[in-house]
Amino acid sequence: VQLVESGGGSVQDGDSLRLSCRFSGGTFDDYHIGWFRQAPGKEREGVACINAMDDDTYYAASAKGRFTIAKDKAEKTVYLHMNSLKPEDTAVYYCGISRTFTLAPRAFRAWGQGTQVTVSS
Repeated sequence: VQLVESGGGSVQDGDSLRLSCRFSGGTFDDYHIGWFRQAPGKEREGVACINAMDDDTYYAASAKGRFTIAKDKAEKTVYLHMNSLKPEDTAVYYCGISRTFTLAPRAFRAWGQGTQVTVSS
């Protein structure tokens, strides 16, 4: 499986972005897909995950109410819609696949190269 993230950029406090995670090389419906982020000097943390079977979603407290994860099965792509961005959301954002519906980074693999999100105040 290969994942390719895109859609990052430099925005202002309160702006929105949509990140994309394109999946290839496997069966899309076999995996839960999650979004994670890693800021400089910090560990990778879970942001949101979408269930392979029923599209149930799971959000970190920092993302709840501001971010939305969604999938397009025809495009084999998972999106992360981010609204009301804050400077503390600045990080490299990654997507990964897992057989477990969780936000624990250790359960995920096939990380892409990441996409940088920078939010200025």
